[in-house]
Amino acid sequence: MENNQTEEVKVLIIGSGPAGYTAAIYLSRANLAPVLYEGIEPGGQLTTTTEVENFPGFPEGVDGPQLMANMRQQAERLGADLRSGSITKVDLSERPFRVEIDGEKEILAQSLIVSTGATAKYLGLPSETKFRGQGVSACATCDGFFYRKKDVAVVGGGDTACEEATYLASLCRKVYMIVRKPFLRASKAMQERVFRTENIEVLFEYNTAEVLGDEQGVTGARLVKTDGSERTIDIAGFFLAIGHHPNTELFAGQLELDEEGYIRVEGNTSKTSVEGVFAAGDVKDPHYRQAITAAGSGCIAALDCERFLLR
Repeated sequence: MENNQTEEVKVLIIGSGPAGYTAAIYLSRANLAPVLYEGIEPGGQLTTTTEVENFPGFPEGVDGPQLMANMRQQAERLGADLRSGSITKVDLSERPFRVEIDGEKEILAQSLIVSTGATAKYLGLPSETKFRGQGVSACATCDGFFYRKKDVAVVGGGDTACEEATYLASLCRKVYMIVRKPFLRASKAMQERVFRTENIEVLFEYNTAEVLGDEQGVTGARLVKTDGSERTIDIAGFFLAIGHHPNTELFAGQLELDEEGYIRVEGNTSKTSVEGVFAAGDVKDPHYRQAITAAGSGCIAALDCERFLLR
C-alpha cells in the first residue's frame, strides 16, 4: 500500500454503538485524539429500535436513533475524529497494528478498541423485515413493555427463548413459543420454569411461514407444522430469540474467540489476547446485550487503553 495513504494514530476505535461512542468520549477527554470508524451500521443495533425506556437519565424514554445521535454528538464535541467507512483488513501481529479502511487507506494504530457489536439472527422472511420495529423485535427486555396485556410469540427453544418467554409472560396476556423441534434445547431449570408458567403455550414442531400485519404493525403469524398442517395465531408482537452473531470475522485467527465467535477478555477487563487490543460491547458479551452495559464496557476499554498508552 502506498505510503502517502498511511496515517498514524494513537487509538483507533472500530464500531460505533454505545460502546464505541462511550470509548471515544473518554479517550477524547484524556487528550488521546481517538479516531473512530463507524462501519456499515452507524449507531449499531439501537438504530433499529424505536423507544428506549430503560436507559438511565431519560425519564420519558428516548428514541433509539436519537440516543445514538446524542452520544455521537457528545464524542464529536469533545474532539473525537468520527469517520464513515469500514475496516476491511487488520494485522495484529505487531505494533503498531495495521488496519485497512475500505480496501484503500492504511492506518497504523498504537492501540485498538474493537466494538463491532453483534447482529441478531433473523429467520429471513420478507414479512419479518417489513414489520421490524413495528412488532418484530429481537429483544424482549427492550420492547416487551409495549405489549402489556397483549398476546405475543417468541421464536426459539434455547435458554434465551425460555428466558424471554417467561419475562414476557409477566407482562403479556399470552405468550406462544414457536419451536422447530419436538423438544426444548434449554436447561432443565429453564424448561421447568416455562412449563410452570400458565400463560405460555409451547407450539412444538412449528415453523413460521409469514408474519401477518397491517399499517399499524404485527397482527398475527402463519405457522406450518412439520406434518404440513397450518395454523394462524393472533399476536401483536413477534420476538426472535434464535441467537446473536458477533461481528468478529475480521479478527478470526488473530484474537482469541470463544466457541460462538465472541472475543475473549481477561476477567473484568477489556484486554484481549493481544496486548494493546481491547474489546467493548456486544462483541464480547453474549449475556447482557443492553445499551447501558455496552456503554459501561466502552468506558472500561477506554480506561484500560489509556493506562496501556501511558505505560
